[in-house]
Amino acid sequence: MKTDDLINLLTNDSQVRVRFDRVFVSALTIGIVLSAILLLVTIGIRKNMADAIETPRVIFKLCLTLLLAITTTRLAFRIGKPGLSLRSATLMLLLPFVILIGGIVMELLIVPQNAWATSMKGRFSMFCLFFVPVLSIAPLTAILYSVRQGAPENPGMAGAVAGLAAGGIAAAIYAWHCPDDSPLFLATWYSIGILLATAAGFVLGRRILRW
Repeated sequence: MKTDDLINLLTNDSQVRVRFDRVFVSALTIGIVLSAILLLVTIGIRKNMADAIETPRVIFKLCLTLLLAITTTRLAFRIGKPGLSLRSATLMLLLPFVILIGGIVMELLIVPQNAWATSMKGRFSMFCLFFVPVLSIAPLTAILYSVRQGAPENPGMAGAVAGLAAGGIAAAIYAWHCPDDSPLFLATWYSIGILLATAAGFVLGRRILRW
């Protein structure tokens, strides 16, 4: 390969990366805004949020879902760029998981055993199962569109990661409405909703992220 050809190749690759970065940020911002608007015009923010946000459980839920959204979105961003190591971004996913386990342990120590099942079931589990996947639609569309502009090496995996990130974002948004604050509820119903978004991302990714 001639020196000029190498320079052109590196320049083109740099332009693609810059374009991907801009597309990802712009599309994701639109997806998040649309999802937040959907929450506001349908079920809205929790009515007593001003008071509830001062309680440890609610703070834990909001912070954990936000952390999950950030770590999964970081992985989705990197998976759209071929050649980048995913190791650190993947390991970061362990952080919200470990924190959730810690929250569950604290819950089991504080709440009487005969109330564990009630805490896990909550009052609005079906709402959670419905709205987390629904609120993930806009972010998932945005991430899949963005990743398609890149060059994912494994379409199915890239789609699954996109779905995981969209589910994490949807969970972070839905948490502002959800009146069920137990970490047991969070670990059960939020996780199922996020897994549904992840599965949808995997299926869609295999079809539209091929190149």
